[in-house]
Amino acid sequence: MRGRFASLTSRLVVTAVALVLATSVLIGVVTALTVKTYLGGQLDDDVRAALQRAERVPSSPFFGLDQLPFAEEPPGDGGPDGDDPGRGQSVGTLTAFFEQYADYDADPTGTLLTQGQRGRPGDSNLSEEVLDRIDELPADGTPRKLDLPGLGSYRIAVSETSTGSYKVAAGLPTDDVDGVVTTLISTEALLILLGAMMAAVAGRSVVRRQLRPLTEVAETAHSVAELPLDSGEIGVTERVPAHLTDVRTEVGQVGAALNTLLAHVETSLDARHASEQRVRQFVADASHELRTPLTTIAGYTELARRRPDDSAAGAMALAKVEEESARMTALVEDLLLLARLDSGRPLEREDVDLTRLLVEAVSDARVLAPEHQWRLELPEDVVEVPGDALRLHQVVTNLLTNARKYTPPGTTVTVTARPDGFTVHDDGPGFPPEIAPHAFERFARADAGRNRAGGVGLGLALVEAITAAHGGTVRLSSEPGDTRIDVRLG
Repeated sequence: MRGRFASLTSRLVVTAVALVLATSVLIGVVTALTVKTYLGGQLDDDVRAALQRAERVPSSPFFGLDQLPFAEEPPGDGGPDGDDPGRGQSVGTLTAFFEQYADYDADPTGTLLTQGQRGRPGDSNLSEEVLDRIDELPADGTPRKLDLPGLGSYRIAVSETSTGSYKVAAGLPTDDVDGVVTTLISTEALLILLGAMMAAVAGRSVVRRQLRPLTEVAETAHSVAELPLDSGEIGVTERVPAHLTDVRTEVGQVGAALNTLLAHVETSLDARHASEQRVRQFVADASHELRTPLTTIAGYTELARRRPDDSAAGAMALAKVEEESARMTALVEDLLLLARLDSGRPLEREDVDLTRLLVEAVSDARVLAPEHQWRLELPEDVVEVPGDALRLHQVVTNLLTNARKYTPPGTTVTVTARPDGFTVHDDGPGFPPEIAPHAFERFARADAGRNRAGGVGLGLALVEAITAAHGGTVRLSSEPGDTRIDVRLG
């Protein structure tokens, strides 16, 4: 059953039909009860009227029940005082009298108005069994339902005469009321069934038409699902049409949400592809930087092996091997540090005297590059920041080294300390416009020929990685005569 109604269309149609059925059944039940109550009330009024007519028959302790006018005479011929208990009564009306005086041994009597010859009403006497059943009812004038043997269901009311000499009973059959209610229920059941069938047919057509936009949204999702997203540069161009993204409708909300998702996926795939490209470039650059010193070491080793008796050549070969080994060691250590920072390995956290650290770094720079103008601006209070002293010293050293290597002699380099970090500013030529946006990327260098004299391009990458590990940021703004690197920590 669950599989049969698995689709949204089927569930909506079944729900709509169920609601139609429930509403129709409720209306039908209320209508049937209302009609039955109304007709039952009218029938009870007719029973009370018949009882009042029967009570107008003269009664006397000396007037026997067997002498009642309708005992032997047909109704309509007139009774004592001109009263006729059958006058104005409908076919099926029963009337009964029960003597209540002990001095008279009179049997109860009663008649049932029937259809006589030539369409004139006649009457028939009630059986003792019927009279006994009627005699069991309380004489309070309230109509009650009673099933009479051989006659069916009746509404009967019993009361005493004003003198209390006998009881009078009058009743009418419930066949007409029951027939009307039964016909009404049958008609309602047929109409409810037809209504449910029409609701199912119309509902299926309407629901399919209303859900057609959702099908178009699903087709867009299927189209995207068929795209190869595992590798390479991928552009997810599929989008839900604009007319299906109206957020005022439920389908529009789904379409707009899917477009937002697709845009996010496209951005993420582009970022993944760019990251893959950076990794490939990183591996290529690292391989290049490591291959060069290894090639140099291998060449000078071969030179020393071929000229074992030449002490000068051997000394030069050992010096170059040592130089390239140191360079390769520094490169490997920088790569290892970047890998550790990328993996999220925490650094030491202690109070670092940033003022002292900047003073020492600037002093070292003055010794290494006396042809530059080095300035240090410090606040009155000592600046302390939480972090790893060794790594923060590496950040400052890398920035000052870049300023020393990539600016001409006479350039003024100013280091300014702040409570939340420091700034390195120089009035040199600045970064080339095509390099500035990528200055903090690994192996990013201005020289396309990869001249090793300027370094391997990991200095600023380490600055950014170490600063990020301290919960800070680093920003670069560069133009000729005004290059500023702002480091904010925490």
